Amino acid sequence: MSEEPPPREQGPESPQTSASQPGDTGDPGAAAEGAPEQEDALASDEADDADKVGEALPFAGLAIALSFLTRLPLGLREAPPPGTLARAMGTFPLVGVVVGGIGAAVYALAHQVLPASMAALLALAATILVTGGLHEDGLADTADGFGGGADRERKLLIMRDSRIGAFGVMAVIISMALRATALLEIGDSLGVGGALVAAHALARAAIPVAMQALVPARADGLGAMAGRPSAVQTGIAVTVAVVVAALALPVSAALAALAGAAIGCIVTALLAQAQIGGHTGDVLGAVEQSAETLALIGALAAL
Repeated sequence: MSEEPPPREQGPESPQTSASQPGDTGDPGAAAEGAPEQEDALASDEADDADKVGEALPFAGLAIALSFLTRLPLGLREAPPPGTLARAMGTFPLVGVVVGGIGAAVYALAHQVLPASMAALLALAATILVTGGLHEDGLADTADGFGGGADRERKLLIMRDSRIGAFGVMAVIISMALRATALLEIGDSLGVGGALVAAHALARAAIPVAMQALVPARADGLGAMAGRPSAVQTGIAVTVAVVVAALALPVSAALAALAGAAIGCIVTALLAQAQIGGHTGDVLGAVEQSAETLALIGALAAL
């Protein structure tokens, strides 16, 4: 294999360095200034895209939230720009109203011809079908990681494994059993419907609260890619959820459900901070499940 000739040294007058390209001023200083200008232009374009999405919120925000948190066919063909989901989190409780309302409708219809126990299970099955088991999957992965990992890295690795382990199975079974029992004990369709709508709204509001309180545990995880909701979006989510709970339940039951959701969110967030130093998409699913379950239990205690 022949050797290549050594590169020819170029002086300041070399054509390769002095010749100007089309559109080039020939001024090195101008070229140096051009790069930051191009970067600024790209950043401006990205900001414009984000602003266009932001201008459409909350209407587009609700569609984005529904498409992310449910399996409802909304016809959205393109993924929103990074960070858009965080700007839509004020609408998360409204997604809870939709999901809880579907569960309430199934319970009311089933309770006409079936025992309350079967109606409760069918209502829970309906909510899981609507969401694709998104939050139950997060709860299972979180339980497996926290229960089976010896250190932070191992816990995060287990949480990324698509297979479900013993801790995950037990966590989902306990969650389902507690929620079904709460609905069964409430009994009447009106009370069950109100409890479902309130619990699902409050549980969806717990997600941005946890994201405000914790930092992402991974730089490349879904929780990090979604972006961090602003204090305004978090406040909107909490306010909407509280209003929904107050409309769906008697005042005492609404307050009890709110207390239960708050306890579920806080305890799960503290556990995640201690275990992995932040949140992941799975942890946020576990936050929703804990808040929803304890909100139903709180409503049952006050009804």
